[in-house]
Amino acid sequence: MNLRTTLAPLGLVATLLAGPAVAQDPHFITIGTGGVTGVYYPTGGAICRLVNADRAENGLRCSVESTGGSVYNTRTIRQGELDFGVVQSDVQAAAIAGTGAFTDDGPYPQLRALFSIHPEPMHLMARADAGIDTVANLKGHRVNIANPGSGTRVLADTLMKYEGLTKDDFSLAAELASSEQASALCDGNIDATIWAAGLPNGSTQEATSTCAVKLIPLDDAGIKKLLAENPAYAAATIPGGMYTGNPDDIPSWGPRATFVTSADTPDDVVYAVVKAVFDNFDSFKRLHPAFARLDEKEMISSGLTAPLHPGALKYYKERGWK
Repeated sequence: MNLRTTLAPLGLVATLLAGPAVAQDPHFITIGTGGVTGVYYPTGGAICRLVNADRAENGLRCSVESTGGSVYNTRTIRQGELDFGVVQSDVQAAAIAGTGAFTDDGPYPQLRALFSIHPEPMHLMARADAGIDTVANLKGHRVNIANPGSGTRVLADTLMKYEGLTKDDFSLAAELASSEQASALCDGNIDATIWAAGLPNGSTQEATSTCAVKLIPLDDAGIKKLLAENPAYAAATIPGGMYTGNPDDIPSWGPRATFVTSADTPDDVVYAVVKAVFDNFDSFKRLHPAFARLDEKEMISSGLTAPLHPGALKYYKERGWK
């Protein structure tokens, strides 16, 4: 018996033990989102659904984590504990610059963008019996300004700054998460709540369908100055009839939701995630009402301050979009 004949069975055994040559362990990725009653959580779920549908091809296993929101997601990506996150466009800009909520953190030049998603109008919701018709009327009332670490809290602080308000102007400045605000409003524990989310969103639907709640217009002189000085924001409209008891269009403003990661995330992983979304774009748009009017080319430019990740840019160049 020659050496080749002797070693051949050993090679066969090794091959069988190793399994098929094409088999590979899945690469796990996690998307940080927000509260379960907002739009960030179903956005992460929609992305994961499409990524997981192509698991046999891309080798990825995607999961969603409900988190404290934009600031939390950005910090946790920076710490290497999340792979991707949904964040507001203004939070993305502040993280890159090391300003606002990230002043103590310092600039985060390794943040990378994949695409933007839906606009996020501000919702100032007030109990109908609270006597609140304008932002100025919030003085002396119990107002939820959102939990620290959320993108809504950044927006609430910005709104108060341009309207000349501080927490001391309220009889109570609550710091409730988005999942808590509707019940607190309808139970009479607060008079108003500040909230930013895509259209429509579960928290506003819950509040307006449970008790008498009205949306307050946000278009006064303070808002006009805010928009003139902050290009990360834009005017927006909450359509009349979208929410129970609010038949008229409500002028508002806000950022866009964006999808981000770290420069350390492998190019092939980012490419696969972007491909899963845009190769199945019609399916993606059907996964939530907030996605219905999305446009691919707008998504790869609007609201993005961080550089595009090379994995995303590769896909966009293949599609002729860049």
